[in-house]
Amino acid sequence: MEALKRKFGKIDMTEGRPWRKLLMFAVPMLIGNIFQQFYNLADAMMLGRFVGPNALAAVGASMPVFFLIIVLMAGVAVGGGVMVSQYFGAKAREDLSRTIGTIITCTAIVGVVLMVVGPLLSRPLMVALNTPAEILDDSVLYMNILMWGILSMAYFNIFSGILRGLGDSFSPLIYLVISSLLNVALNFVFIVWLDWGMPAVAVGTVIAQGFSAFLCWRRLMKMRSVFDAGKKYLKPQKKYVKQVLKLGLPTGASQAVIAVAVMLVQPLTNSFGATFVATMTIVMRIDAFILMPIFSFGNAITVFAGQNMGAGKKERISQGVKEGVILSLLVSIAMGAAVLLFGEFFARVFTDPADPYTPYIVDMSQRMIRILVPGFVIFSICQVLWGAIRGAGDAMSPMWGSLINTVVVRVPSAYLFIWLMAPPAWLNLAIIDPDAHHRNPEALMWSLVTAWTTNTILSIIVYRMGKWRNKGIVAAGDADAPLTNTDSDAGGEKD
Repeated sequence: MEALKRKFGKIDMTEGRPWRKLLMFAVPMLIGNIFQQFYNLADAMMLGRFVGPNALAAVGASMPVFFLIIVLMAGVAVGGGVMVSQYFGAKAREDLSRTIGTIITCTAIVGVVLMVVGPLLSRPLMVALNTPAEILDDSVLYMNILMWGILSMAYFNIFSGILRGLGDSFSPLIYLVISSLLNVALNFVFIVWLDWGMPAVAVGTVIAQGFSAFLCWRRLMKMRSVFDAGKKYLKPQKKYVKQVLKLGLPTGASQAVIAVAVMLVQPLTNSFGATFVATMTIVMRIDAFILMPIFSFGNAITVFAGQNMGAGKKERISQGVKEGVILSLLVSIAMGAAVLLFGEFFARVFTDPADPYTPYIVDMSQRMIRILVPGFVIFSICQVLWGAIRGAGDAMSPMWGSLINTVVVRVPSAYLFIWLMAPPAWLNLAIIDPDAHHRNPEALMWSLVTAWTTNTILSIIVYRMGKWRNKGIVAAGDADAPLTNTDSDAGGEKD
């Protein structure tokens, strides 16, 4: 363990072969993502088998609304993470310390607001999304539990992002594995032994991520050789709040646009009935399993670009992007092939073999996934390019790209395709809303692939324009106090 920690624990991305640094940084995140998806799959499997398809549908129906709320936190996390990586690369100790303190305080403020406002909005939003009546109450309850415990999830992600910005992707991996295994264990106890039903999944998530957030905080406090901690650093200063908002709000806005798009498309999904909503929940679980490794390379290149921008090594960023795209493509192709080969097995673990609708759910999920697989490969390119642009300090371009992609392409194409495309021959009217028989549910997947393709084209154009090269928030040599050596834990931690 110690050997792995020394190898992956603190990575300086300003030196060495880019692809090796990216791989060393991304591997822990890849493993962590596998565990994260493992507990997501386990949650869905236990719900589908021990509670029923309506419980699975309730979770799936509520996620677009919760995603819209949680991205407000994500903006703070991403903006702060870019600042951490750039100040770390520039060896600017005071700025780094103030940034970390500002992120912690801003997260607390936003989290408390969401804990109060979120539950008040949950039911009106779920009703507005045309959520089927049989799953409405469970959907609202699931989202409310997550909102009441949002600080545990927020700080887990915030502290993990800070650690990665400091070059440590290994510790967040360990804590994510702990969170995932604890989550699965809690859900097994709550669902199978205590028979809590659907709320058990939300309660288990809040407890597990809260525990891992504490572990992340402990690890961060042992890295005080590279930053200072104390009450004075928790007091937000205008300079750092403004910078966090400048970098974070565009990212949060772009994610919010995506969340709104999902919400606007969700009524189309809901219109096909609860069984189809359960099917799409399975599809999105499998989809997340494939996309998370792709996101890992996007996150890795963001830190890579941030550290090298702070160190004044812009040409190294370009080399890292080229090698990062190749790595991401290889992973997306491998994951796509795996889901094509084993997709039916993945789908069946979510369902009860005795349920009469299981054959239809499995068949529909496989047809949807086959449409998405080519899109995964295309999507892997834009994640690396937007990640590099964002890490360099340009948060506006990804925001505008997301806005155009979502407003102009994703939502309109979903509504357009679903009415223009004829119903497929495989569509069984017995498992959907009779009023939806003249529409094609496959259109939802084709609109998503169209949006991914558009997003990739936009990212290529913006990256090649090169304006991101002038967006750094610091320059090499701006350090106000030198950082100490962080090559080993022995010389880099304080208790």
